[in-house]
Amino acid sequence: MDKHRRTFLKRAAGGAAAAVASSGAGAFPRREELPLPPNAIGMLYDSTMCIGCRACVDACKEANDMPVEQPAKFSDWNQDTWDTAEDLSGRTLNVIQVYADGTKEHKDEVENGYAFVKRHCLHCVDPSCVSVCPVSAMIKDPDTGVVTHDRDACIGCRYCVYGCPFGVPQYEFHDPFGQITKCQFCIHLQKEGRLPACCDVCPTGASLFGLVEELQKEAEQRLAAKPGEPYVFPRGKLGDDKYPPHEAPLPEYEPYVYGVTESGGTQVRYLTGVPHEKLGLPEVQAASFASIAEGMQHTLYKGMIAPLALLAGLMYFAKRSTRQDSDDED
Repeated sequence: MDKHRRTFLKRAAGGAAAAVASSGAGAFPRREELPLPPNAIGMLYDSTMCIGCRACVDACKEANDMPVEQPAKFSDWNQDTWDTAEDLSGRTLNVIQVYADGTKEHKDEVENGYAFVKRHCLHCVDPSCVSVCPVSAMIKDPDTGVVTHDRDACIGCRYCVYGCPFGVPQYEFHDPFGQITKCQFCIHLQKEGRLPACCDVCPTGASLFGLVEELQKEAEQRLAAKPGEPYVFPRGKLGDDKYPPHEAPLPEYEPYVYGVTESGGTQVRYLTGVPHEKLGLPEVQAASFASIAEGMQHTLYKGMIAPLALLAGLMYFAKRSTRQDSDDED
C-alpha cells in the first residue's frame, strides 16, 4: 500500500507539472523592473583605495550597537580584546575580507598579490528581500532607495536570507528570539544629518557616500583616466569639502563597475583592481530576481492556472491508480 501511495504521489506531481507546461504557462513574462529612485543615495567602494584597516567595521559596530564577534579559532589569543568577524552574520553588518595569492607581495594584483573587499547590503534597485518578505518587514524607500528592515514586523521566516543573491540578510542564531539583521545604511545617522558610519571614518575614501548617479560618474572618470597619474580621491561624501581629499596615483582598474547591472542594479558600486569574482562578489544575471519570481507568480496564478493544473493531475492519477489497484487484486 505504501508503495502504491508513493507511486501515486510521484505520478501526480509529474502530471501537474506537465499540465502547467501544456497550459501555455511555460514561458513566464517578467514583470517590469523597478527604476532607480529619483534621489537614490548609495556608495562607491574603491577596493584599490582600501588599506584593510577595518575602521569601517568598528564604526559600524559602534553606530549600530552590534556585539563583538569572535570566531572560536581566535578565542585563545584574542580574549574579547577586539572584533575578529570574518563574514556577515547576526552580529556583523559590515566586514572587510581579503583576497590573497602566492607571496602576496603586490597589492591589487591577481598573481602573488592581495586585495581587500568590503561586504554589506548593496541596497538593490529591485531588491529580492523586499519581494519575498510576506509581511513587508523589508522596505525600500521610494525616494532614496535605501532598503531597511522593520524588526517589529519581522516574523523570522528568513525568506530574505534565501532570496538575496548577495547573501546579505543574516539571522541572529545566537539569540533564542533572534531576528534578521542587515546594513540599513545608518539611516538613523542620516536623519541627524550625518553620514553612514563606514563612509564617515574611511581614511582613504575607499567608501564614498553620495547620489548614485554622481558616484557612477566618479567611477567612470577614474576608469577613463590614465593609470599612474596623480588623482584627488574624495573622502566621506562626494562634493562635501568637510572631508579633506586623499591624493594618490591612479591604479589600474578592472574595466567594469560592479553593481550597475547585477540583479537589476544596486546602489552600491564597486571599482576593483582584480576581477570581482576573486573578491567573492558573485556573478549574477542582469535581470532582477524579484522581476522574474513575481512574473512567474502572476502568470501561474492568473486564472488559477497552477491550482487547476494540480487538481487535474491529482484527479487523473487517482483514477489511474485506482484502476491499477483493481487489476492487481484480480
